[in-house]
Amino acid sequence: MDKFLVDNFVLILLAVVSGGMLFWPMFSKRAGESRVSTTEAVMLINREKAVLIDVSDAKDFAEGHAAGAKSVPLADLETSKELPKNKSLPLVVLCPTGTRSNRAVATLKKLGYENSRALVGGTAAWREASLPIEKSSA
Repeated sequence: MDKFLVDNFVLILLAVVSGGMLFWPMFSKRAGESRVSTTEAVMLINREKAVLIDVSDAKDFAEGHAAGAKSVPLADLETSKELPKNKSLPLVVLCPTGTRSNRAVATLKKLGYENSRALVGGTAAWREASLPIEKSSA
């Protein structure tokens, strides 16, 4: 038995690593629950009346944002009156690249908006998916 393990160490290691990779999504699922793709975001908007929250600063928001998105800069998130009163509504949070939206989702969850999700890739992904973009004056 020991000789078998020694002779086939690389194959056994490969089997263990590949098995671990198969199970990794089950263990890391929790991290992915608070992120959505553009397709999933559109489905949330259409099926569950999700609200788009853009946490960009005013300048970035004015240069282009997802159509219908509410502007709630990240710095003002905790005190904003723009957030929906109904905390059970799904929120899709976005920013130009998707980096600020992850922090915003964490803040929103602390505020009681448990159904908040960050858009992977942010406004850039929204634009790349040929979804409607609006421009406004700052």
